[in-house]
Amino acid sequence: MRRGLLLALVAAVALAVPAAAWAHAALLHTEPVASRVVNTPPAEVRLTYSEPIEPRFAIVSVTDAAGRSVTAGLPQRAPGEPQTLVTPLKRVPEGWYLVFWRVISADGHPVRGAFTFAVGPNPGPPPQFRVPSLSETAHTPQLLTARWVVFLSFLAALGLFVLRMLIARPVARRVAGTSLHPLSVAMAVALLVALVATPVYVLLATAQFSLRSVFDLGAIVPVARASSFGRIYLDLELVLALFAVAAAAAIAVDRPMRPQRSVAELLSLGAALAAGASALALPGLAGHAGQLSPRGLALPLDAVHLAAVAIWLGGLIGILVFWLTVRREGRVGALSVVVPRFSAVAFCSVLVLIGTGTGQALLELPTLASLWETNYGKALLVKIVLLAAALVLAAVNLARTKPRLQAASVQPSVAAGAAVLLRRLVSGEVLLIVGALFAAAVLTSLPPPASALAKVKNIAARVGPGPVSQVVTRGPYKVRVTVSPNRAAVNNTFTVTVTKNGKPVPEAQVITQFAMLDMEMGTQSYKFRQLRPGSFSKSAPALVMVGHWALQFEVTPPGSAPFVITLLDKAGG
Repeated sequence: MRRGLLLALVAAVALAVPAAAWAHAALLHTEPVASRVVNTPPAEVRLTYSEPIEPRFAIVSVTDAAGRSVTAGLPQRAPGEPQTLVTPLKRVPEGWYLVFWRVISADGHPVRGAFTFAVGPNPGPPPQFRVPSLSETAHTPQLLTARWVVFLSFLAALGLFVLRMLIARPVARRVAGTSLHPLSVAMAVALLVALVATPVYVLLATAQFSLRSVFDLGAIVPVARASSFGRIYLDLELVLALFAVAAAAAIAVDRPMRPQRSVAELLSLGAALAAGASALALPGLAGHAGQLSPRGLALPLDAVHLAAVAIWLGGLIGILVFWLTVRREGRVGALSVVVPRFSAVAFCSVLVLIGTGTGQALLELPTLASLWETNYGKALLVKIVLLAAALVLAAVNLARTKPRLQAASVQPSVAAGAAVLLRRLVSGEVLLIVGALFAAAVLTSLPPPASALAKVKNIAARVGPGPVSQVVTRGPYKVRVTVSPNRAAVNNTFTVTVTKNGKPVPEAQVITQFAMLDMEMGTQSYKFRQLRPGSFSKSAPALVMVGHWALQFEVTPPGSAPFVITLLDKAGG
């Protein structure tokens, strides 16, 4: 118990430490700088991201206050800088401009944003730009279902192969009349589904990336490999096809009636396992693991995590196949051979699953609170709860069903009940793991929490979307913060009203810092001016991006020590 508590404490501390990770393609730098005034009309807009960007899937529009486009061409990669997009501009006069961009991350997720800049020296007040919709996501029902089917089928196929070739093989010679053929058929069906679902998933995703109909195959197919995501999943299709050939050869030459394998059997088995391991490594390259730091740790953790799930899921499905296909008189005998061997392997798989899952969480979550304060963390909690429920059923199987099956040879009366209990518990485990895989599909469609969340301390309140009016108490002082309209890429009015014991506090100094949390874009700082005693204000297009912002207000009353109020704001579009 002490070791368990110590492990939990270490994990909690590690989760509280900032993790260096990019969720999706993050906008790092813009030229012109967001919300700034430039005196020389720019010839182009340069957007620099945290990872290479494919221009064919990128949209960059630059419009003036009247909504007229001022771009002179399509965005292109800067020479020698695959992370930078360059969009040429027409000659632009004085005034304010809105830059709207949409790119595709390496993990296949669309990311959008907007910001403003002005051409001076006298651009005038910023207009109320209307920002295009920023609600696009990668977790549409079609993509979620396709992603889930791909993972469910290919992990089940790999797990069934391991059960057939490494765990259940001795049953053919120990229990008369027992065949491994149903396991081979189940594996072939799962693999066939994976081979069909994978390219369908790539086409659905590519259609969304390119903003085209999925039925426009003439336009979609040529660019399916243009994104890093598309290339990796099409490579997965190729590796799964190689695994299918190697697995078929391994099963064809296998002679389970012989305890010792021949050289041909060993070589074919090794080739199939190598192809399966390669397939497990590819999804991480196209997902969050491929964008995390350190990448050399994130990718192996992801592959081993998938391997543990495959062995557990495929083994459970294989046991159900045994239960349904083996004759009644030989069922208990076959299960008494397979279940104890699988239980030992499954126990190790579960330990690996917990260890690698914890490691992934430490890399992806910047703080422990991210588990319940972000959508990504909530989806992860659902996955954890489902797997925990499956573990409870597995524990009951291990404690009750396995001993009864092992004792069936000397106590035949317990055999039938043990077999029925096994079927029920295993069916429940399979359903829970399938549900956990769907939660994992949701996870892969959501960006992990931004690492900047770890830098925000002592949050007084969470506000937005929409206009903000929040009162915060600091000792004898009450501070009301208002933000209107709290929209990105427009002029927002920020007002801070300070009172002490119900009376206004004049001549205080109010300095604010605004930091974007979803993108690494630096910090903007402003000094507020006093409108009337105790009321301080600033109008500026400071919220240049839709998303989460840390609004930090440092208030210094006359003759008193300064104090800081931090709000976590969500700005809309």
